[in-house]
Amino acid sequence: MLNISFPKLVMIWLTVVVGLTFAMPNAFYGRVEAHNDAMAIIETGQTNAELEADAALWPGFLPSNLVNLGLDLRGGAHLLVEVQVEDVHESFLEGFWPEVRDVLLTARDTVGFVERLDSAPTELRVRISQAEGATRAFELVRGLGRPVTSFTGAAASNIDVRMDGTILTITLSEAEMAALDERTILQTLEIIRRRIDEVGTREPTIQRQGAQRILVQVPGVGSANEIIDLLGTTAQLTFNPVQGRASDPDTSPGTGNMLVPSQEQEGVFYILERRPVVTGEDLENAQLDFDQNGRPAVSFRFNTSAARKFGDFTLENIGSPFAIVLDDEVISAPTIQSHIPGGSGIITGNFTVEEATNLAVLLRAGALPAELTFLEERTIGPELGQDSIDAGKIACIVAAIAILVYMVLSYGLFGIFANIALIINVGLIFGLLSIVGATLTLPGIAGIVLTIGMAVDANVIVFERIREELKTAKGPARAIELGYEKALSSIIDANITTFITAVILFTMGSGPVSGFAVTLGFGIITSVFTAIFVTRSLIVIWFSRTRPKTIEV
Repeated sequence: MLNISFPKLVMIWLTVVVGLTFAMPNAFYGRVEAHNDAMAIIETGQTNAELEADAALWPGFLPSNLVNLGLDLRGGAHLLVEVQVEDVHESFLEGFWPEVRDVLLTARDTVGFVERLDSAPTELRVRISQAEGATRAFELVRGLGRPVTSFTGAAASNIDVRMDGTILTITLSEAEMAALDERTILQTLEIIRRRIDEVGTREPTIQRQGAQRILVQVPGVGSANEIIDLLGTTAQLTFNPVQGRASDPDTSPGTGNMLVPSQEQEGVFYILERRPVVTGEDLENAQLDFDQNGRPAVSFRFNTSAARKFGDFTLENIGSPFAIVLDDEVISAPTIQSHIPGGSGIITGNFTVEEATNLAVLLRAGALPAELTFLEERTIGPELGQDSIDAGKIACIVAAIAILVYMVLSYGLFGIFANIALIINVGLIFGLLSIVGATLTLPGIAGIVLTIGMAVDANVIVFERIREELKTAKGPARAIELGYEKALSSIIDANITTFITAVILFTMGSGPVSGFAVTLGFGIITSVFTAIFVTRSLIVIWFSRTRPKTIEV
């Protein structure tokens, strides 16, 4: 008996209503986007008449999730950057020098005095004064090596040590360089993602290309320079003890020190201890604030261990200056007036509100471990994206009209039922894309066009099976019921294989391929649902009301 229980009918159409409700905001894209942007600002505590007006453009009780438009549809910034991993090698060896010095000082009676020599950035050269202590020095320094923290080089040491007379030469091992490079790239990827996410950009594409390069695509921004300004700063923040001041950039800072220019005072240089008290990596939070004069500043808070270290330093150095260094420039060098036990403070300077906000974003996201070189930068205008959208719309409309006409001519009233299900199917695709916050790209539109063509396949299989059952002199109700039962396995088999292909494309592919796979996969899910449930429910409702003696498919 051809029948669908009432609870099942309710579930089917409730699913359709929910899906179309989530898809509806995309029909009013500009209004909903303005509403979402205004609400995001209002939630931070800021408000004005203009924001309130934008927030009122869309009812708050309706869903406001939108399908994000990719770079090829919306325009935006395209950047290809290269990570200078050599900077990390140099930083590692720079930080390794105090360990070498300290361990050799424990055997001063054997090795004598220890002196660091000028060397290339990729090596650390140390001279001892007593040649007879060379073997002992070699053993002590080699003992500082640690196992490489990677699967491929787990048994190797992270340093290579050579002894030439009284000179020790320390370099990174090949295994350590490979592991360090990999960690640097992964850390850079994460920090770039956090920096861009902090400023509220929708669905950027950030992915690795090759060994040392990263592709960054950010839809919706007006210029690539906006992203370059955000990413071009490494945001290396350190707090260093001040040893003195100088006006000559050629002044020798002495062993273990460095000469750093002042950001606020031109021609002024500070002599700082090279080893910082604490660094930006110890920050728990940083945010826009204002100093006692109402000028923009950045307040910060250290984690527990750094707060204790910073508190001990201020207690022992009351009356002495210390420098706040950002990207090799002293932005402030206050004098310690009293013990600072809480691990929090404020960075002041000649900041605008925008500069202070961006600095807080950079500090919260973390410092880039290495400098970025911008190899390629392009700004894609929204006009090109609009052309792509218009072309995609035309393709979808032409495909839809052709299929709608074909189904009506081929299957009559049943073709109309299939067409209604097809329209619902497209709406459900956009509903799913909106719910998951997926990004629609030009290949994604191609996936939707392909789905429109594939969506009627299941209905065609069902209708052909019903035709065959009608030829065996069965009644209409029994023919429809058997048509759906016998077609079900074919429908599921055909769509499962395509869905597996979509999953593989999404897993293995990236960028345009991934966008195509998303819309194709969602299209398969919605087309099977509409063919098996929506079309059948329409036929059941029609049949229960008209009770025809014969049907034509």
